[in-house]
Amino acid sequence: MSGDGATGRERELLEALETSGDLPRHVAVIMDGNGRWAAERRLPRWMGHREGMKSVRRCVEGAIEAGLEHLTLYAFSRENWERPPEEVSALMSLLVEYVDRERRELRDRGVRVRVFGDLSRLSDAALDSVRLLEETTGGGEQLGLHIAISYGARDEIVRAARRLAEEAAAGHLDPAGIDADRFASELWTAGIPDPDLLVRTSGEMRISNFLLWQIAYAEIYVTPVRWPDFGKAELYEALLDFGRRERRFGRVSA
Repeated sequence: MSGDGATGRERELLEALETSGDLPRHVAVIMDGNGRWAAERRLPRWMGHREGMKSVRRCVEGAIEAGLEHLTLYAFSRENWERPPEEVSALMSLLVEYVDRERRELRDRGVRVRVFGDLSRLSDAALDSVRLLEETTGGGEQLGLHIAISYGARDEIVRAARRLAEEAAAGHLDPAGIDADRFASELWTAGIPDPDLLVRTSGEMRISNFLLWQIAYAEIYVTPVRWPDFGKAELYEALLDFGRRERRFGRVSA
C-alpha cells in the first residue's frame, strides 16, 4: 500500500518494493549523524538529536508501509554515557518526550515496542517512560519495534555467558548442552529473530558494538545520509538494495 501523504519518490520506491517480492523480515538501524547534522548547521548537538526523533517516526511509518515484521533502532549506546553530562541529560529528556508524544499513535498503528539494554542506568523518569511505552503498546501486531538503549553488544554477550555459568555452577545446566540457541536465549534480544539487514547512516564503516552476535549473517547497507535526513525513501532504497543481493550464508551458490 502507498502511504498517505507520500512524496512521488516514496510512492515510486514503495511500488517497486511491492513487486520485488524479497523483503527482509527484520531491519536493524545504527542511527548515526545527529551531531554532525547539527554541526553543519551551526546548531547545538541536542537539536540534531531532536531532529533525529522525526526520522524515527518516518522510519517506523516506512517499515509499516513496506510490510516489515521487525525494526530495531540503536538509540543510545553504552559508550554514549561518556558524552558531556548536558548532552546525556538532553537525550534522556528527549526519550521522555518521545514516549509522551508517540506512544498512543504507536499503539493505534499496531506497533509493539520492546526496549532492551542496561536499563538500570536510566534516570527514574526515563525508565518510567520506557515501561509505560512497553505497556501501552503491548498488544501491537503490525510491527515489532525494538529500541536499544544503554546497550553494548560485548556487555550483552558477557552477561549471557555469566548467567549460563551461574546455572552450570549451581548444577541446573549441563555445559555440554549449551548450543547457539541456548546462548541466544540469554541475550537481551531473546525471542526476536536475527536481523536480515543492518543499515548504518552517516557513512561510517563500522559496527560500533551493536548486535555482534545477532548480525552474523546480516547484509550491511551504509548510506552517507545523516540520520536527521533519513526518511521513508532512504529506507525503501536500502530494502531494494537488499532485494538485489544473493544471500549464501557461507554456501557456494548454484
